[in-house]
Amino acid sequence: MESNPLEEHRPGLLPWFIAATQILGLAAVVMTGVWMGHYEGGFAWDGGSLQFNVHPLCMVVGMIFLYGDCLVAVFQFHSAQNIPNMYSLHSWCGLITVILFCTQWVLGLVFFLFPGVAYSLRASYRPLHVFFGLALFILAIGTCLLGITEKLLFSISDTYSKFAAAGVMANVLGLVLVGFGLTVGYVVTRSEWKRAASPEEEALSMHFKTLTERDSPDSPQGS
Repeated sequence: MESNPLEEHRPGLLPWFIAATQILGLAAVVMTGVWMGHYEGGFAWDGGSLQFNVHPLCMVVGMIFLYGDCLVAVFQFHSAQNIPNMYSLHSWCGLITVILFCTQWVLGLVFFLFPGVAYSLRASYRPLHVFFGLALFILAIGTCLLGITEKLLFSISDTYSKFAAAGVMANVLGLVLVGFGLTVGYVVTRSEWKRAASPEEEALSMHFKTLTERDSPDSPQGS
């Protein structure tokens, strides 16, 4: 007699760890919101310097907190149902996205926030940071499209080819994701729409340049 996989599943301390992830994740979201909202002047969507503050908040909410929840949810489900992990192209692309995002986050932290990095290295890395940010966005959308197809083939494989309502809805969702990705990609790659740096940002950039190149061998002080 075959046993029920749900009866064999022993979560143990897993619920406590799940709760810890939610507490820490929400704390990160709140702290980022307070940091950007209170200490950095707040948020805006007018092309000014405050619009940048939306970026770290959305990154923490979307790519860290919510992305972490989606990974935990699927692995816990697979464990409970005795389903193998990481065998599909969807899961491989998802893992690559996570690895690249973590790499992008660490490199951005080192190059742009670490005071010992030379200004010239920051300037050289910035185009790569922008490129990989857009590449990660495209890869995330592609992974979602693969996941939509995989889910439909698992759930409604018998009626998918007959234009079942769920299949049509999911296909439209995929088209919306593609449209969203194309629109965002078009906006961020138009040079004429890029905001010029404000005087405060130019001053801060020069301040960083002075700090990082003060002791370099090419500087007058270091010669």
